[in-house]
Amino acid sequence: MKPDELFLHADAALREVIDQLDPADFSAPVPKEWSELESPTLLGILGRHAYDEAWIPDVIAGRAAADGDPFADADLLGDDPIASYDALNDAAAAAVRAGDLAETFRFTYGDYAAAEGFAHMATYRAFQAYSIAKHFGIPFHLSPELIDGLNEHVVPHADEWRQWGVFPPAIEPPAGADEETRLLCAVGYWVE
Repeated sequence: MKPDELFLHADAALREVIDQLDPADFSAPVPKEWSELESPTLLGILGRHAYDEAWIPDVIAGRAAADGDPFADADLLGDDPIASYDALNDAAAAAVRAGDLAETFRFTYGDYAAAEGFAHMATYRAFQAYSIAKHFGIPFHLSPELIDGLNEHVVPHADEWRQWGVFPPAIEPPAGADEETRLLCAVGYWVE
């Protein structure tokens, strides 16, 4: 799977979960490790994902927040947070599909070749989709294509990225574990 396709599958997975959120849960707390916010809520996490989506067209064009951050103080969620997120998700996917990509993606934590940059962005989306769904009881599974892509582009880096705090310790998969469970165990995200 090409790295941009991996991103698109992960972005679609996150959207699938976000589209099932209940606005009544927006004020619900979420695990502190999901965010740098002092008291993170589901709406706060949705806001971070909206911000991330808003940046995709610029990131893949080689621009960075250091060049100026037009989204820093913007209200990206408005009166209908899920619809607003979906519109940003549409724009991000369209930009990726257009294929005009910089060779280097410039993130706040460093510059990376486009292929690895797509893996970073896919990692965040895929495992947040799983975590949010699990936390709020939303029926969800990573697609077989996404599992294959993550196994190809992310799992080989899991131990290295774990040293940077991206992943928690690996988990021993239960006997007879399916592909999704084995993947989630490899990156330390599996929850019974």
